[in-house]
Amino acid sequence: MTSTTTRGPIRRAALAAVTVTAALILTACGGDAESASSDASAASGEEHNAQDVTFAQGMIPHHRQALQMAELAADRASSTEVKDLAARIEKAQDPEIEKMTGWLKAWGEDVPEEGGSTDESMPGMDHSGSGGMAGMMDDAEMQTLEKASGEAFDTAFLTLMVEHHEGAVEMAGTEQDKGSYQPAKDTAEDIVTGQTAEIAEMKELLGKKG
Repeated sequence: MTSTTTRGPIRRAALAAVTVTAALILTACGGDAESASSDASAASGEEHNAQDVTFAQGMIPHHRQALQMAELAADRASSTEVKDLAARIEKAQDPEIEKMTGWLKAWGEDVPEEGGSTDESMPGMDHSGSGGMAGMMDDAEMQTLEKASGEAFDTAFLTLMVEHHEGAVEMAGTEQDKGSYQPAKDTAEDIVTGQTAEIAEMKELLGKKG
């Protein structure tokens, strides 16, 4: 009896100790998890800077013009390779426009209007390129492309799109160097990788035509 009576308080004391220890462990783990989450958030570069805004506001109209050029290929190009390339450009750049539009809205920044002036849409950008930014086509070049067909269209499309892509790669490179928002920097990396490969492909096609 004495043994049983003694074990009761001892067992309760032991259980209480285990409960307190478990609570302390859970609190420590929770603190570690919270700290790790905070560190991960900081490391992910979720904060954006002025360059990220400039990148999105510039790349949206730049992509829009590429889509306009690509859409012309459906009934004007004579080469299957050119039509295929144009389709791939549309498939890649349309979702990127939607993504960058979402960033600007979330940041409370202006989204460039379709058909608006690229100079007005791009504060702080280098306006040395035609159309207000690197690689953009001016009205005369776009009209030339719109009026062309067959092999003449293929050559004009490839020539102008190489220049257009080179401008996008330049803009994306600036974002990689000076941007802060990691999703924007990742998109810039995708643009550099994808469009550099397409530039090489287009130059090869132009070489065959030459």
